[in-house]
Amino acid sequence: MGRKSLYLLIVGIFVAYYIYIPLPDNIEEPWRIMWFNTQFTTAEKLAAFVELLGLHHIMDCLKFSLSIYEVPPTSDENVTVTETKFNNILVRVYVPKRKSEALRRGLFYIHGGGWGLGSAALHDYDLLSRWTADRLDAVVISTNYRLAPKYHFPIQFEDVYNSLRWFLRKNVLAKYGVNPERIGISGDSAGGNLAAAVTQQLLDDPDVKIKFKIQALIYPALQPLDVDSPSYQENSHFPFLHKSLMVRFWSEYFTTDRSLEKAMLSRQHVPVESSHLFKFVNWSSLLPERFIKGYIYSNPNYGSSELAKKYPGFLDVRAAPLLADDNKLHGLPLTYVVTCQYDVLRDDGLMYVTRLRNAGVQVTHNHIEDGFHGAFSFLELKISHRLINQYIEWLKENL
Repeated sequence: MGRKSLYLLIVGIFVAYYIYIPLPDNIEEPWRIMWFNTQFTTAEKLAAFVELLGLHHIMDCLKFSLSIYEVPPTSDENVTVTETKFNNILVRVYVPKRKSEALRRGLFYIHGGGWGLGSAALHDYDLLSRWTADRLDAVVISTNYRLAPKYHFPIQFEDVYNSLRWFLRKNVLAKYGVNPERIGISGDSAGGNLAAAVTQQLLDDPDVKIKFKIQALIYPALQPLDVDSPSYQENSHFPFLHKSLMVRFWSEYFTTDRSLEKAMLSRQHVPVESSHLFKFVNWSSLLPERFIKGYIYSNPNYGSSELAKKYPGFLDVRAAPLLADDNKLHGLPLTYVVTCQYDVLRDDGLMYVTRLRNAGVQVTHNHIEDGFHGAFSFLELKISHRLINQYIEWLKENL
């Protein structure tokens, strides 16, 4: 073997070592997932290095790397796409071009990205909205909201809620030809969190007479109190959303002070005076037995009151919809929840399904045994098309 061939072999081994990660046997297209994960991990590590040098915040670096995937609001042969503002919040509006004699369904969609990344303009979200509008014959509103680290809770929640209230005005619905009795809300990940939160808030808003017919939550993040549930433990290093990144997303939602992140990782961020809230997120009683798998629930190590006083958002039901009491949950609409087996947020969705059903809410739970966080929005993957088809079919039947 020549020296050049030896060098190429060594480089090939190192590249394969960097790309390869062990994946469960039931994961479809494993090498494509490894390749996407390599790209994401590389961007994350570079962003972390830039932050370590004190040049830019990690979220700003990741935001910049994602911006190359944004597309303009361009109409196609099936859907008219426009960009406008609802109550000063930038939104994209997708309206089917084919004529409709009746008023159309309306779907208000909220993108994910850990409250610090993402945009309605990202290629995959834009394509998802087009497909949904066309196949559902619905008007789709895809909203933006201000992001961390520049903005923290409750800004993201308030932006989404203000945009939503604008959309639900009778004159706006009439402008877009939307049936006020056939409106739903949906979102994935952090967008699922915001969708669940504003849907709860809407129940108590006397100024909004129009209520949702459905809510559809795609692997939502629903509580930051316990980040040591079985799904956090099992999937702590799984591609696309590992535990440390999710905890960073949670902490950045409330503050750039890294002390909250450290306290969350050591389960010492909730003060003893808020201990009563753990009954709403106690996975030992809320998870189906097959997801507990012998894990033993342990009581949290309570922290000081200082963090909760400085950053009360992580105990606020508007940030953690799982903290809502049963009376609030009882009034929620027909719900669709997607959870993925290989996702740190799996148990959040599972616990919400249990609590909603216990409160008398009709729930369709779609658990994806070979799914992982991001499976809904990696449109290059077969699993994404399967999940989206199931999602749109459910919307057709129930919205």
